[in-house]
Amino acid sequence: MKDLLHQFKQNWAAQQYVGPAETVLLAVSGGADSMVMADLFLKANISFAVAHCNFGLRAEASDLDAQLVRDWCAKNSIRFHVVKFDTKQKSAEWKKGTQETARDLRYEWFEQVRRENGYAAIITAHHANDNVETLLINLFKGTGISGLHGILPVNGKIIRPLLFATKEMIAAYAIEQKVAFREDASNATDDYLRNAVRHNIVPVVQQWFPNAVLNVNEGIARFAEAEVLYKKAIEQERKKLLQKRGQDFYIPILKLRHHQPLATICYELLQPFGFSAGQVPNVLGLLGAESGHYVASNSHRIIRNRDFLIVTSLPAATSDFIVIDAAPCVIDTGKYLFSFSVRERPKIISTDANEALLDMKDITFPLMLRKWRAGDYLYPLGMKMKMKKVSRLLIDEKVALHDKEDIRILECSKRVAWVSGIRIDERFKIKDSTAKVLLVKREAK
Repeated sequence: MKDLLHQFKQNWAAQQYVGPAETVLLAVSGGADSMVMADLFLKANISFAVAHCNFGLRAEASDLDAQLVRDWCAKNSIRFHVVKFDTKQKSAEWKKGTQETARDLRYEWFEQVRRENGYAAIITAHHANDNVETLLINLFKGTGISGLHGILPVNGKIIRPLLFATKEMIAAYAIEQKVAFREDASNATDDYLRNAVRHNIVPVVQQWFPNAVLNVNEGIARFAEAEVLYKKAIEQERKKLLQKRGQDFYIPILKLRHHQPLATICYELLQPFGFSAGQVPNVLGLLGAESGHYVASNSHRIIRNRDFLIVTSLPAATSDFIVIDAAPCVIDTGKYLFSFSVRERPKIISTDANEALLDMKDITFPLMLRKWRAGDYLYPLGMKMKMKKVSRLLIDEKVALHDKEDIRILECSKRVAWVSGIRIDERFKIKDSTAKVLLVKREAK
């Protein structure tokens, strides 16, 4: 298996990951993969130091791992960095799983050591089998084309120079070159997803396709290159379809319909706003929906409003376009608080411009609370159904230019029901037959 050393030297020289005089930091756990990696770097005469994380998860075994790496470094005059974490405590504190916590801890510490000591990069021992396992996990999870590139050879300051080598090649090298290592007992269990894939899926595939790992790795390289072209195409679609207006993003529905493949384009446009592939059919459903319908992620809503899909952020105070699903509720728009409640018809009708009393028979939820825009119009109360543009109404009411920016429109079924702080629409006024009203109040914060 000296061929592995030869291939490693060739790969390292060809990729030119770092300058010839620079020193790198090897992440060495004490397992076969990372100990072989350290041996390869040593025999290739590449300048390096070693970093080891003791996660304290396997009692004495964790300490013995650390001792093995420490002894190897001392024997070969390699600078050694070590840290011990209380991983269980951090896991509880961060409310994350043990594996995720350990991963965050080690990469944060590796980067700290790298920066403080001026190392050019962090080197990990991920290999071809790891790459295939990652691809399969991403494929089964449905991460899209971005998951098909597997483990990137270079990701910022992290370099994985062994992705060309299979686990079998590394194991054979360890035996032939008598590389000391310790076996992590947890690797033999199926407690973690990666182990389950490693033990139960990959071996079955290899029974039918003996060269599967190498073949898939060649495919991964092509997927990574295809992804570069894919991202360029998606960026062009994003420039054509995503229009930023104030705090929100507008997607013209008619234009979107003419872009194919429609589902893929929708997913890529909306994924940065927290929407999943599983929500794409619901988003496509908005193309034929009435105004006011929406789909929500944890951070955003996509609202159908006339000829646009509007992507608006949560909470409401950061958005130009807010959906009111029901009353009672309170909406914070930054400068004002808007409260919505359903009441019995009052005996005395308020004339306060900051209050709107609307006939509930004329109200259909969801309502829209949004900034006014050119082209908006209403039939102002008291003008005998004479239409007037909102822009003209604001001029006639002598609303200062800086105050116009904070004027919100309450929209119901594509009709302006209230220009907040100014006037309600004649079509929503209280009548003799009115039993219940929607009371909307605007209060300065």
